[in-house]
Amino acid sequence: MSGAGAADRDQVDGTGVRVAIVAGQWHEAIAGGLLAGAQREIERLGASAEVIPVPGSFELPVVVKTALESGFDAAVALGVIIRGGTPHFEYVSDAATSGLTSVAIETGKPVGFGVLTLDDEQQGLDRAGLPGSKEDKGAEAVHAAVSTAVILQKLRVLA
Repeated sequence: MSGAGAADRDQVDGTGVRVAIVAGQWHEAIAGGLLAGAQREIERLGASAEVIPVPGSFELPVVVKTALESGFDAAVALGVIIRGGTPHFEYVSDAATSGLTSVAIETGKPVGFGVLTLDDEQQGLDRAGLPGSKEDKGAEAVHAAVSTAVILQKLRVLA
């Protein structure tokens, strides 16, 4: 998480923030690690969440948009895309990234981006918050979404 240290992460109070965790199911081990990290961070921040499973990363934008339009304060998109020998990787990566960015702008609500775009499986295992992982991208995505939701709530009060 760029620009925020551990002290910044501890200062966020997510009490009352409702989060939709939209979780792609492709690649069980990595996807499971991302989801577990996201759920740990929801609990740590005091937010509440509902997990909404989807088949893969391509389906994330439409489900995230519907969740945000149905009353969630923020959403977290979790997915795994591993490069293969065809252009499929580029198409799915671009669709997920562009789609989720558009959803955030259209709804005015934060979307935590926990979609791993990987060259190989090991990169995902290193980033999925599993025992021995170097990073916990599921937790980072939740932190970004909840932090942004809190900022937006404060801005609305000031307006």
